[in-house]
Amino acid sequence: MSAFLPPPGYPRIKVVGGFAELLATPWADGINALCWPRALPEGFGEIVDRLESSDDLTDLDEARLHALPLGAAGRAARDFMLADLQRLRAEGLAPVLNRIRRYPRDDATAVVPTDVYSFHADSAPVAADTWLCTYHGAPSEGLRNDEARRRSDDPAVRAALLREYGGADDADFKAWLRENSFDLHYAPLPGAQPFSFGLGHLWRIALAHPGSPVPPCLHRAPADDPDRPRLLLIS
Repeated sequence: MSAFLPPPGYPRIKVVGGFAELLATPWADGINALCWPRALPEGFGEIVDRLESSDDLTDLDEARLHALPLGAAGRAARDFMLADLQRLRAEGLAPVLNRIRRYPRDDATAVVPTDVYSFHADSAPVAADTWLCTYHGAPSEGLRNDEARRRSDDPAVRAALLREYGGADDADFKAWLRENSFDLHYAPLPGAQPFSFGLGHLWRIALAHPGSPVPPCLHRAPADDPDRPRLLLIS
């Protein structure tokens, strides 16, 4: 097993010993992220190299992965990813594998950027979780809840959003924030130290949803590196 060490003094991450524990552990006691640390086989770079696509985002299904001319290391890496797909599907989830060169970005002048490069919470209308694992490239990044401030709660940002909205700071404005996902994005506080989700570790993280017993896990996509695309599982 490859080690993962949570940020010192941060109690919201729990490291588990296997998939059964990752699946069964309830959200309680403030914990909002579960990590199953794993050591990766070699060969993921071979998969990236064999994928003949210039698309920024490429979906990888079993047929496409099995069609790649891979050596022994590449086949081991492929089978590792497919095993994750199968175990999540067996639990009724809908995971996808992507090769990612870059995601779309919001306009640089946006008052609150709502692309995946901004620290954010995932949300759902009902109880749900996000599952993710980075196999190649830069891993996802997390931010401690106590080192973050909701962007729409910053007075200057809120004033700019109110000007964009063109109304009062009332219930309708709050609904507008939700509709545009402005209330799901966060800025690091001065001195904040984001942490890496690491390579190969399978994560289950808490979302924002009605009745959630814990705050959502804040995370973001890493900076683009077109020369080293990511291989990511997400559900």
